Amino acid sequence: MQRAAADRPTSLIDSIERVGIATVLGLMTLVTFANVVARYVFNSNILWALETTVFLFAWLVLLGASHGVKISAHIGVDLILNLVPSGLRKAMVLLSVALCLLFSGLLLAGAWQYWWPFATTRAWFEVNDIPMVFFPDLMADLFNEGEEYEKMPRFIPYAALPIGLVLLTLRFLQAGWQIATGRREMLIASHDAESEELLAEMKRDADAGTLDQTSPASRQDGER
Repeated sequence: MQRAAADRPTSLIDSIERVGIATVLGLMTLVTFANVVARYVFNSNILWALETTVFLFAWLVLLGASHGVKISAHIGVDLILNLVPSGLRKAMVLLSVALCLLFSGLLLAGAWQYWWPFATTRAWFEVNDIPMVFFPDLMADLFNEGEEYEKMPRFIPYAALPIGLVLLTLRFLQAGWQIATGRREMLIASHDAESEELLAEMKRDADAGTLDQTSPASRQDGER
Protein backbone atom coordinates (compact mmCIF):
# COMPACT_ATOMS: atom_id res chain seq x y z
CA MET A 1 0.00 0.00 0.00
CA GLN A 2 2.82 2.43 0.86
CA ARG A 3 4.59 1.61 -2.40
CA ALA A 4 1.39 2.23 -4.37
CA ALA A 5 0.84 5.56 -2.62
CA ALA A 6 4.43 6.60 -3.36
CA ASP A 7 4.01 5.72 -7.04
CA ARG A 8 0.88 7.85 -7.50
CA PRO A 9 2.74 11.14 -8.17
CA THR A 10 4.99 9.38 -10.68
CA SER A 11 1.98 7.81 -12.38
CA LEU A 12 0.34 11.23 -12.59
CA ILE A 13 3.44 12.73 -14.21
CA ASP A 14 3.61 9.77 -16.60
CA SER A 15 0.00 10.34 -17.59
CA ILE A 16 0.52 14.07 -18.12
CA GLU A 17 3.56 13.47 -20.31
CA ARG A 18 2.16 10.61 -22.37
CA VAL A 19 -1.28 12.10 -22.92
CA GLY A 20 0.26 15.51 -23.59
CA ILE A 21 2.78 14.21 -26.11
CA ALA A 22 0.18 12.07 -27.90
CA THR A 23 -2.31 14.95 -28.01
CA VAL A 24 0.25 17.45 -29.29
CA LEU A 25 1.51 15.08 -31.97
CA GLY A 26 -2.04 14.35 -33.09
CA LEU A 27 -2.96 18.03 -33.27
CA MET A 28 0.24 18.90 -35.16
CA THR A 29 -0.46 16.15 -37.68
CA LEU A 30 -4.10 17.16 -38.09
CA VAL A 31 -3.41 20.89 -38.50
CA THR A 32 -0.51 20.33 -40.91
CA PHE A 33 -2.51 17.86 -43.02
CA ALA A 34 -5.51 20.18 -43.14
CA ASN A 35 -3.32 23.06 -44.25
CA VAL A 36 -1.70 20.97 -47.00
CA VAL A 37 -5.13 19.94 -48.28
CA ALA A 38 -6.34 23.54 -48.15
CA ARG A 39 -3.30 24.80 -50.02
CA TYR A 40 -2.91 22.20 -52.77
CA VAL A 41 -6.52 21.11 -53.24
CA PHE A 42 -8.53 24.27 -52.60
CA ASN A 43 -5.77 26.81 -53.38
CA SER A 44 -6.34 28.40 -50.00
CA ASN A 45 -4.52 28.65 -46.69
CA ILE A 46 -5.27 28.21 -42.99
CA LEU A 47 -3.91 31.45 -41.60
CA TRP A 48 -3.35 30.22 -38.06
CA ALA A 49 -1.86 26.81 -38.97
CA LEU A 50 1.83 27.82 -38.88
CA GLU A 51 1.64 29.63 -35.55
CA THR A 52 -0.34 26.74 -34.06
CA THR A 53 2.24 24.14 -35.08
CA VAL A 54 5.06 26.31 -33.72
CA PHE A 55 3.41 26.53 -30.30
CA LEU A 56 2.52 22.83 -30.35
CA PHE A 57 6.11 21.97 -31.20
CA ALA A 58 7.27 23.96 -28.17
CA TRP A 59 4.94 21.93 -25.96
CA LEU A 60 6.20 18.73 -27.60
CA VAL A 61 9.86 19.59 -26.97
CA LEU A 62 9.34 20.47 -23.30
CA LEU A 63 7.13 17.49 -22.51
CA GLY A 64 9.48 15.24 -24.45
CA ALA A 65 12.50 16.53 -22.54
CA SER A 66 10.83 15.63 -19.26
CA HIS A 67 9.80 12.17 -20.45
CA GLY A 68 13.27 11.64 -21.91
CA VAL A 69 14.79 11.90 -18.43
CA LYS A 70 12.41 9.24 -17.19
CA ILE A 71 13.25 6.73 -19.92
CA SER A 72 16.97 7.66 -20.15
CA ALA A 73 16.59 8.86 -23.74
CA HIS A 74 18.85 11.91 -23.57
CA ILE A 75 22.21 11.77 -25.31
CA GLY A 76 25.29 11.60 -23.13
CA VAL A 77 28.88 10.39 -23.06
CA ASP A 78 29.65 7.63 -20.58
CA LEU A 79 33.23 6.83 -21.61
CA ILE A 80 34.80 8.08 -18.37
CA LEU A 81 31.99 6.67 -16.23
CA ASN A 82 32.64 3.20 -17.61
CA LEU A 83 36.34 3.45 -16.67
CA VAL A 84 35.98 4.40 -13.00
CA PRO A 85 34.99 2.19 -10.04
CA SER A 86 31.30 1.83 -9.22
CA GLY A 87 31.46 4.01 -6.10
CA LEU A 88 33.10 6.91 -7.92
CA ARG A 89 30.75 6.39 -10.86
CA LYS A 90 27.73 6.79 -8.60
CA ALA A 91 29.17 9.98 -7.09
CA MET A 92 29.84 11.41 -10.56
CA VAL A 93 26.34 10.56 -11.75
CA LEU A 94 24.83 12.21 -8.68
CA LEU A 95 26.96 15.27 -9.38
CA SER A 96 25.58 15.31 -12.92
CA VAL A 97 22.06 15.14 -11.52
CA ALA A 98 22.80 18.05 -9.17
CA LEU A 99 24.07 20.16 -12.06
CA CYS A 100 21.01 19.24 -14.14
CA LEU A 101 18.79 20.25 -11.22
CA LEU A 102 20.61 23.57 -10.95
CA PHE A 103 20.19 24.13 -14.68
CA SER A 104 16.50 23.20 -14.74
CA GLY A 105 15.86 25.26 -11.61
CA LEU A 106 17.36 28.37 -13.21
CA LEU A 107 15.36 27.76 -16.35
CA LEU A 108 12.20 27.30 -14.29
CA ALA A 109 12.76 30.55 -12.42
CA GLY A 110 13.33 32.41 -15.68
CA ALA A 111 10.32 30.75 -17.32
CA TRP A 112 8.07 31.71 -14.43
CA GLN A 113 9.28 35.32 -14.47
CA TYR A 114 8.64 35.46 -18.20
CA TRP A 115 5.21 33.77 -18.14
CA TRP A 116 3.62 35.25 -15.03
CA PRO A 117 3.16 38.81 -16.39
CA PHE A 118 1.28 37.40 -19.39
CA ALA A 119 -1.15 35.75 -16.95
CA THR A 120 -1.61 38.92 -14.86
CA THR A 121 -0.65 42.44 -15.91
CA ARG A 122 -0.25 41.54 -19.60
CA ALA A 123 -3.19 39.16 -19.86
CA TRP A 124 -4.61 41.23 -22.70
CA PHE A 125 -1.68 40.28 -24.98
CA GLU A 126 -2.88 38.02 -27.79
CA VAL A 127 -1.10 35.78 -30.27
CA ASN A 128 -0.90 36.87 -33.89
CA ASP A 129 -3.22 34.47 -35.72
CA ILE A 130 -4.86 31.77 -33.57
CA PRO A 131 -8.53 32.64 -32.97
CA MET A 132 -9.95 32.37 -29.46
CA VAL A 133 -12.53 29.58 -29.60
CA PHE A 134 -12.32 28.05 -26.09
CA PHE A 135 -14.65 29.73 -23.56
CA PRO A 136 -14.09 33.31 -24.78
CA ASP A 137 -16.60 34.79 -22.32
CA LEU A 138 -15.17 32.98 -19.32
CA MET A 139 -11.59 33.84 -20.24
CA ALA A 140 -12.57 37.47 -20.76
CA ASP A 141 -14.23 37.74 -17.35
CA LEU A 142 -11.34 36.08 -15.55
CA PHE A 143 -8.34 37.65 -17.26
CA ASN A 144 -9.33 40.57 -19.49
CA GLU A 145 -11.78 42.68 -17.44
CA GLY A 146 -14.77 41.41 -19.40
CA GLU A 147 -13.43 42.23 -22.85
CA GLU A 148 -13.55 39.23 -25.16
CA TYR A 149 -10.40 37.95 -26.80
CA GLU A 150 -10.37 37.92 -30.59
CA LYS A 151 -7.19 35.85 -30.63
CA MET A 152 -5.88 33.40 -28.06
CA PRO A 153 -4.19 35.10 -25.08
CA ARG A 154 -0.47 34.48 -25.01
CA PHE A 155 -0.37 33.06 -21.51
CA ILE A 156 -2.06 29.85 -22.77
CA PRO A 157 0.61 28.67 -25.25
CA TYR A 158 3.38 30.25 -23.16
CA ALA A 159 2.34 28.04 -20.23
CA ALA A 160 4.45 25.34 -21.89
CA LEU A 161 7.49 26.99 -20.29
CA PRO A 162 6.62 26.71 -16.58
CA ILE A 163 4.72 23.44 -16.95
CA GLY A 164 7.44 21.73 -18.98
CA LEU A 165 10.23 22.89 -16.68
CA VAL A 166 8.36 21.89 -13.53
CA LEU A 167 8.01 18.40 -14.98
CA LEU A 168 11.67 18.38 -16.01
CA THR A 169 12.80 19.40 -12.52
CA LEU A 170 10.61 16.72 -10.93
CA ARG A 171 12.07 14.12 -13.29
CA PHE A 172 15.62 15.08 -12.31
CA LEU A 173 14.65 14.82 -8.63
CA GLN A 174 13.13 11.41 -9.29
CA ALA A 175 16.21 10.24 -11.19
CA GLY A 176 18.52 11.48 -8.43
CA TRP A 177 16.53 9.63 -5.79
CA GLN A 178 16.52 6.42 -7.82
CA ILE A 179 20.28 6.64 -8.37
CA ALA A 180 20.95 7.38 -4.70
CA THR A 181 18.83 4.41 -3.59
CA GLY A 182 20.37 2.01 -6.13
CA ARG A 183 17.28 1.55 -8.30
CA ARG A 184 18.98 3.21 -11.24
CA GLU A 185 22.61 3.46 -12.28
CA MET A 186 22.83 6.14 -14.96
CA LEU A 187 21.09 9.35 -15.90
CA ILE A 188 21.54 8.53 -19.59
CA ALA A 189 21.30 5.29 -21.52
CA SER A 190 24.49 3.28 -21.20
CA HIS A 191 26.17 2.35 -24.47
CA ASP A 192 26.89 -1.09 -23.04
CA ALA A 193 23.19 -1.60 -22.35
CA GLU A 194 22.32 -0.42 -25.83
CA SER A 195 24.86 -2.82 -27.37
CA GLU A 196 23.50 -5.72 -25.35
CA GLU A 197 19.96 -4.86 -26.41
CA LEU A 198 21.02 -4.68 -30.07
CA LEU A 199 22.78 -8.04 -29.87
CA ALA A 200 19.76 -9.58 -28.16
CA GLU A 201 17.51 -8.24 -30.92
CA MET A 202 19.80 -9.63 -33.61
CA LYS A 203 19.78 -13.01 -31.87
CA ARG A 204 15.99 -13.01 -31.76
CA ASP A 205 15.89 -12.17 -35.47
CA ALA A 206 18.34 -14.97 -36.22
CA ASP A 207 16.31 -17.47 -34.22
CA ALA A 208 13.19 -16.36 -36.09
CA GLY A 209 14.96 -16.58 -39.45
CA THR A 210 14.40 -12.91 -40.25
CA LEU A 211 17.97 -11.76 -40.81
CA ASP A 212 18.65 -9.81 -44.00
CA GLN A 213 18.76 -12.32 -46.82
CA THR A 214 21.04 -10.06 -48.86
CA SER A 215 23.90 -10.20 -46.37
CA PRO A 216 27.16 -11.87 -47.50
CA ALA A 217 26.66 -14.74 -45.10
CA SER A 218 23.16 -15.36 -46.44
CA ARG A 219 24.35 -15.27 -50.06
CA GLN A 220 27.12 -17.75 -49.34
CA ASP A 221 24.65 -20.11 -47.69
CA GLY A 222 22.36 -19.78 -50.70
CA GLU A 223 25.16 -20.55 -53.16
CA ARG A 224 26.04 -23.68 -51.24
